[in-house]
Amino acid sequence: MSADAWMILAFAGLLIAGVPVAFSLALSGAVGIMVGLSPDMLATMGTNTYNSIAKYPLIAIPLFILTGLIFERAGVAIRLVRFAQALIGPRHGGLALVAVLVCMMMGGMSGSGPADAAAVAMVMLPSMTKAGYPKPFSATLIAASASTAILIPPSVALILYSIVVPGVDLRALFAAGLFPGILAGLALLVPAMLVSRQRGWEGSPSSTGGEGVERLSIRTTFRQALPALFAPVLILGGVRSGLFTPTEAAVVAVAYGAAVGLLLTREMTLKDLWELLGEAAIISGVVMLIIALAGIFAWAGTMLGTFRHLAEWIIGLTDNGVLLLVLVMLAVLIAGMLLDAISIYLIMMPILIPVMQHFEWNPVWFGILLAMNIAIGQFTPPVAVNLMVTTEVAKIRLEQTVGWALLFVLAMAAALALVALFPGIALWLPTILGYNV
Repeated sequence: MSADAWMILAFAGLLIAGVPVAFSLALSGAVGIMVGLSPDMLATMGTNTYNSIAKYPLIAIPLFILTGLIFERAGVAIRLVRFAQALIGPRHGGLALVAVLVCMMMGGMSGSGPADAAAVAMVMLPSMTKAGYPKPFSATLIAASASTAILIPPSVALILYSIVVPGVDLRALFAAGLFPGILAGLALLVPAMLVSRQRGWEGSPSSTGGEGVERLSIRTTFRQALPALFAPVLILGGVRSGLFTPTEAAVVAVAYGAAVGLLLTREMTLKDLWELLGEAAIISGVVMLIIALAGIFAWAGTMLGTFRHLAEWIIGLTDNGVLLLVLVMLAVLIAGMLLDAISIYLIMMPILIPVMQHFEWNPVWFGILLAMNIAIGQFTPPVAVNLMVTTEVAKIRLEQTVGWALLFVLAMAAALALVALFPGIALWLPTILGYNV
């Protein structure tokens, strides 16, 4: 059996045995080195681990994670909810619309689906339950809507994609993700509104649990939500104007979020900020550990030619680029149901980059397609990280959400198909802004 096969089988076996992804990558890479190269080459593991994370753009990942935690603690979500409720008012499906909009706006601050799902679920679930929405429906809708955070800038996943794929402009990726992210949110909203009206959920002030919100004017709730609404403008406007780079934007976002929580909303103290620094360090440590140990797997796969062999096999399946794109999307969807976005990029991109280059797929457009596919995986059982968060908040079993999850999977798959058929949906904005696509 070849060294390629040994490495891949070792990785699959370790995952099945329940070994964490980071250590599965490192150990299987070590197996490939020992079988295909030389045990002496194990001495490179330390260097490869360091080189994987010694990259300036990666600084943005822990900072945007911290940004999401700060905005969650600063009471931003509840202010966005009140403003959206004041705008929409009591009507059938009104709270479903609010949930989707708030998830999308929160995604424009943190770039993390699970963080957005937790923040919005804690605020929205009690109101939606009181208005007659079943908990499985509400939990699934929020989980699906929070997955748009992987598309709407600043996206942690797109930051990593720009590092893994050489020559891709992160600013172009951020701009390219905006309209597909909005399209994905609208795709989720259509079935949510139709089901809400069909089943008569909500529709009167007394059923929404929103009497207090009703008394608040749009002007009042807008003024309260203004600091939150300004955050995406500050981040994206600063990047577009050239005032700061995407990595520096993460620093600005942290500073702005801290100022909002400490000085404007005053719902956060210095002690809270210290605790959030520790929480962000733990989450970031997990992410960086995966990236670091994946460097061993990537180096072994490159030296053995494993990625090249797999890419050649994929290209040899068919000369039809459209059919192969469909097959790749299905493979990524299945991977998204089992693994997190970071692991998928680190494992699959060394294989997919040669395929992308062979068929001359635009790397920015292809990155958005991958992100949309991974977003679907975030609320598709059995793993469904976003759904795990919202079902925990709702105190229900994951199995109760399967039916609703399939409905929203089909809705977002339709949005994915539109972006695949019409690349201009993703590429129009970065082209207009003059970025390299």
